[in-house]
Amino acid sequence: MKNLISIKDLGIEEIEKIFSLAKQIKKNPQKFSRSLQRKSFALIFHKPSLRTRVSFEVGVFQMGGKTIYLEQEIGFSQRESIKDSAMTLSRYVDGVIIRTFSHQLLLDFVQRSSIAVINALTDLLHPCQALSDLWTIKEKKGDLKEVKIAYIGDGNNVCNSLIYGCAKTETRLNVATPVGYKPKSQVTSHKSQVRIMNDPKEAVKDADVIYTDVWASMGKEKEKEIRKKDFQGFQINKELVNYAKPDCLIMHCLPAHRGEEISDEVIDGKNSIVFEQAENRLYVQKAILLWLMEKK
Repeated sequence: MKNLISIKDLGIEEIEKIFSLAKQIKKNPQKFSRSLQRKSFALIFHKPSLRTRVSFEVGVFQMGGKTIYLEQEIGFSQRESIKDSAMTLSRYVDGVIIRTFSHQLLLDFVQRSSIAVINALTDLLHPCQALSDLWTIKEKKGDLKEVKIAYIGDGNNVCNSLIYGCAKTETRLNVATPVGYKPKSQVTSHKSQVRIMNDPKEAVKDADVIYTDVWASMGKEKEKEIRKKDFQGFQINKELVNYAKPDCLIMHCLPAHRGEEISDEVIDGKNSIVFEQAENRLYVQKAILLWLMEKK
């Protein structure tokens, strides 16, 4: 395999390899300053991005490589076909990093690509985020098999990738969503030690980590007001956090809608590692790039 499309496709030894590389990179980034020398990567982004774009661009630059950001230039199936775009880019660059809406679009691109492709987010999955999150938890808590995570909120792409990641690493995961917002059935069929429920208090009981995301992800903005009503009682606030362990870590993949899915006092509180979590995207995505180029 030469792509990162889903954590479902990875073996535990591959995940551990990425984690090991991330640890080395964070400890001694200078050691890897020439690791991607003369390597180039196209970034095709159909969705807005802060952390994903910046961490990939900075990561490639810090390892001696070059990125080419493509937005309006690549309107799949508009200006030219996905097939032609994939085959053309395969002759120019060493890898393509795609952030788009349709997961099928990504799969269609991969089918015609002969170079490494990284899923930087689709409506179905966000593997780079989940790998980085699990590594962050491992860095803070140690053995993932001894950790209990509570994810509170929408069963979205981040949640789906966390489910796959926790299944692979044998990490316990409780997912609490309002009725009608649970994760995709195609994902929960691989759930392993994952429990799906509708009660956030039950989900966070004795949790080592509480994780949340926005209630209305990109592409769901028209549903924002109805989702605000449906998600009442699912905010990560001081009252809910009190059901977890006293040293429970607070995580959010950002951007955060403060006062909606999470309160200010929690995201800014002493147990919050939200911005360390964001920082670690840089190291894990560097590790993913190196791992893919090694395999190439």
